[in-house]
Amino acid sequence: MAQTSTPLVIAIAGGSGSGKTTVSNAILKSVGVNRLAYLPHDAYYRDSTGLSEAQRWEINYDHPDSLETELLISHIRMLKQWKSIELPIYDFTKHVRTANTITIEPQPIVVVEGILIFAEPELRKLFDVKLFVDTDDDIRFIRRLQRDIAERGRTMESVISQYHRTVRPMHLEFVEPSKRYADIIIPEGGLNKVALDMVISRIEVLLNQGNHAQSITNS
Repeated sequence: MAQTSTPLVIAIAGGSGSGKTTVSNAILKSVGVNRLAYLPHDAYYRDSTGLSEAQRWEINYDHPDSLETELLISHIRMLKQWKSIELPIYDFTKHVRTANTITIEPQPIVVVEGILIFAEPELRKLFDVKLFVDTDDDIRFIRRLQRDIAERGRTMESVISQYHRTVRPMHLEFVEPSKRYADIIIPEGGLNKVALDMVISRIEVLLNQGNHAQSITNS
C-alpha cells in the first residue's frame, strides 16, 4: 500500500479473557506481519513507580482512568501519518511501566486491542473498524485466572479478589455497555471461524479499495 493512503485502524474490544488476542492473531496471520502494527491498550497503564507496592495493588486497573489513553491516541494519530512510535512496556508483575519501549513502525493496518477502548469517545473516533468479542462470563474468568497465574505471577486468591473487587463491576459499568459501538459482535471470539473469515475478507476489501471511512458492515 502506498503511503499516500491512510492506514486502516481496526479496534478489537471485549471483556478480559474474551479472546481478543486470538482474533488479533487471526487477522495478523491472514494479512501478514509486514502489514500490521499492534497496539495493546494495556501497554499504556499509567506509571506507578512512585507508589509503594501496597498502593499499586489498590489501583483499580479496570477503570479507564488507570490508562494513559491520551498517549495511545497520540500514537495512533502518528501511525496514521506514517510516523513510527515508541510503545511502552508495562511490567504486570510489579505494576510499573519499564524504562524500555518497543519501536512500532507504521503499517497499512493498525490493530488496537483492549477492554476499554470503546468506552473512550476520542479514541473511538480514530477507529475504522470496531469489533467486539463477546464471550460468556465463566469462560472469561477461567481464562483470566489461568493467564494471570501463568504469566503475571498472581495467586489464585489475588485473581479472585480482583475479579470481585474491580473486574466484574467495571465490566458491567464500562465494557458491556460499550458493545453498542461495535460494527460487528463476534460471539466466542477466535472460535467463531465463520465470523472471523467474514471480517478478514472485509478487511482485505477495504485495504484494496483504500477507502477506510466506510464501515465494515457496508458492502
